[in-house]
Amino acid sequence: MSMTVMAAAKALEEYQGSNAGEAAGIVASAMLRGARGNSGVITSLIFRGFAQGLKDMEEVNGKNLAAALGIGVDAAYKAVMKPTEGTILTVARMSYEAGVEAAKRNSSAAFVWKAICDKANEALLITPELLPVLKKAGVVDAGGKGLCAIFEGMLSVIKDGVIVEYDDSQSVTVDTFDSAAAEFDEDINFTYCTEFIVGRDSEIDTDPQKLREYLETIGDCVVVVSDDEIIKVHVHTEQPGNALTKGLEFGQLLTTKIENMKEQHKNVKKSKKEVFTPAEPVENIGFVAVAAGDGLKELFKDLGCTNVVSGGQSMNPSTDDIYEAVMATPAKNVIVLPNNKNIVLAAEQTVPMVTDRNVVIVPTRTIPQGMTAMLNFDPEISAESNAQLMMDSAANVGTGLVTFAARSSEFGGKKIKEGDIIALENGKLTITEKSPVKALVKLAKNMVHKDSSFITLIYGEDISDADAKTAYEELCDKFGSRTDISLVKGDQPIYYFILSVE
Repeated sequence: MSMTVMAAAKALEEYQGSNAGEAAGIVASAMLRGARGNSGVITSLIFRGFAQGLKDMEEVNGKNLAAALGIGVDAAYKAVMKPTEGTILTVARMSYEAGVEAAKRNSSAAFVWKAICDKANEALLITPELLPVLKKAGVVDAGGKGLCAIFEGMLSVIKDGVIVEYDDSQSVTVDTFDSAAAEFDEDINFTYCTEFIVGRDSEIDTDPQKLREYLETIGDCVVVVSDDEIIKVHVHTEQPGNALTKGLEFGQLLTTKIENMKEQHKNVKKSKKEVFTPAEPVENIGFVAVAAGDGLKELFKDLGCTNVVSGGQSMNPSTDDIYEAVMATPAKNVIVLPNNKNIVLAAEQTVPMVTDRNVVIVPTRTIPQGMTAMLNFDPEISAESNAQLMMDSAANVGTGLVTFAARSSEFGGKKIKEGDIIALENGKLTITEKSPVKALVKLAKNMVHKDSSFITLIYGEDISDADAKTAYEELCDKFGSRTDISLVKGDQPIYYFILSVE
């Protein structure tokens, strides 16, 4: 989408006029040529609607803008083979509808476009409710977010005459799902994302709709957009050569782009790791922790950790991963919490690697130990003294884990099948059950004693909020009269529940 908008911005730099219709036409033509991906093409269609709706208009009001947006929205829905709600399409449609209603009350451009922007942002926030894959990922739609940014830039000009400066250092503050309309299947159905532009031949009188109909027989995510000069095509297919050959029936190929989406998907999965930026050691003490799950990462940051490395059971980070996090911690003394017995050694290897700051490893072996260690940090004493204090306090924490059997085995004379629910008390398998909640309750009965004061229940990515609430309520019924019980959404993999007892 950025490339799509930048193509239009570059074209407008050469325009010296002040005619709204002419400017809209220049934008639409440049966007169509510069569009990348479904979201980019859909954006170009929306702005093509402005070109059609504002044609021959020197000045426009809010009613004109809303009507023109409607033309673009209608074209975008028609261009996508399977329009999907919860995408950029939804954001565009809902904002158009709000603009029409606003124009009935006040037809000024600033008033109407403000209403359009407000509704666009509101629509963006509900995209996860409309599209399960977004909700599962805990993000909003990227195309919709991009459209909101474009609309807000337009509002700045319409309302205040201020062009928002482009700054590629600014990061998006809302998590987004990097996809576009009709591209939300978790499985990639076709390998090749194929895009090309055909320069129309005036001697060829063939309807571009015929090209679209053909492409729909060999792939999906088909978008075909045309004007008097070009035909812009996007399709996912196993036969990119056939798509290009068919395009030649309508004119000359001006540009082509073919990408292997399955290979891209593999590379993206491999590259999903934190990027830590080195920082000068200016503060006294800083912390690095290892944890898996967004909830646990936020928890450790709330407890005072500057950086959290992704990792845990079966996902051990490398020494280099921990080293990068240490170097990104702006402190002269960096305390590292591995939070897993299999990560302690890798963490210890960072000590001789770092020369410009003091690295101290507190060998916490579980997440609950790491949490307690952070809670017992004393800013008035040295890093080394803190390491001893924190580890001493961590040693008094009981850790319970509810997970599943990775393979069939035998425990205490009882056969355990692969996939059975099991519970571990301080690393020892003690319970097998039919459900995670039942296993948790039994585990808690074993671990909570008369001198226990605090219970923290952390639930993972495979436990629903409802099941977590049920488990929490059962713990409160049994132990709430004598212990302080907290419920935390950890989002951790592998473990349904992590139970901390102090």
